Amino acid sequence: MNTPSNAIQDSQLVSRPVVSTVATVTHPFCWSVRRELWENRFLYIAPLGVAAVFLIVFSGATLYLPQKLKSLSDAAQRHQHMSSRYELSAALIMGTAWLVGLYYTLEALYGERRDRSILFWKSLPVSDFIAVLSKLTIAMVIVPLLSFVITIATQLIMLFLSSLVLLANGMSLSLLSTQPSFLKVSLELLYHILLVHGLWYAPIYGWLLLVSAWARRAPLIWAVLPPFMIYGIEKIAFNTSYFLALLKERFLGPQEHSAAAAAADAHGTVMANLIPHHFFSEPGLWIGLAVGAMFIAGAVRLRRYRGPI
Repeated sequence: MNTPSNAIQDSQLVSRPVVSTVATVTHPFCWSVRRELWENRFLYIAPLGVAAVFLIVFSGATLYLPQKLKSLSDAAQRHQHMSSRYELSAALIMGTAWLVGLYYTLEALYGERRDRSILFWKSLPVSDFIAVLSKLTIAMVIVPLLSFVITIATQLIMLFLSSLVLLANGMSLSLLSTQPSFLKVSLELLYHILLVHGLWYAPIYGWLLLVSAWARRAPLIWAVLPPFMIYGIEKIAFNTSYFLALLKERFLGPQEHSAAAAAADAHGTVMANLIPHHFFSEPGLWIGLAVGAMFIAGAVRLRRYRGPI
């Protein structure tokens, strides 16, 4: 009679340690991510500020939208005129978020040593690995996703303002029908953010975190000086620029040279160089992830033994 109850109790005893272990790992990590957002409000204030300024400028330019659309009789020209504004808003917001991510990773570990707050954070039950991983997650995941949300909200406001101006001038909203599908563009934008900002830039963020954990002063100089010296030595000794080309490709994104990607790029597809089977078969992606993992491991070790400045 007691066999079923004993079985249930045994299963609960087995499951509790697993749940407890997962909670022990995830709770400090989630808490650390929230702490970074609380302490570094510029992570979302900067993209929001750029979006607000762009909307102010766009609002003024939208007053002349009816005259501009009337002057463009060709649907392709209207499409180009409207889509360029939306692409510009996305580029400005995402570019700002990327620069914010670079600045954040360069200051993340250096700043806590400079203001001696590292003594307090090390007294908490949060490992060095979780602390560094939370900072990397902010730069690689949280900031790009925030920029995506801000970009979509900005473009929806732009579409709403454009519709109001056209209706106020007695014009049909069909003039905006050539605007690219928001669903399609949004999915492409999210895809680009997850791949490029989340994976392709991993060694850049890892290098900046490593420098941030090591430098005693002027981390920006120490982040730029070694690559500059490597390029200079290569140029003087071998008269080549392979390292510079490698850095350029890493910053500008993967360059696909296949016939399919070239044909897609000729038709103006934004995702031409990010076709999944091309992107994930790129050796530079996996080499960069391996190098980034080594940089992160070095940053974790340095944080463990480096004291306040």
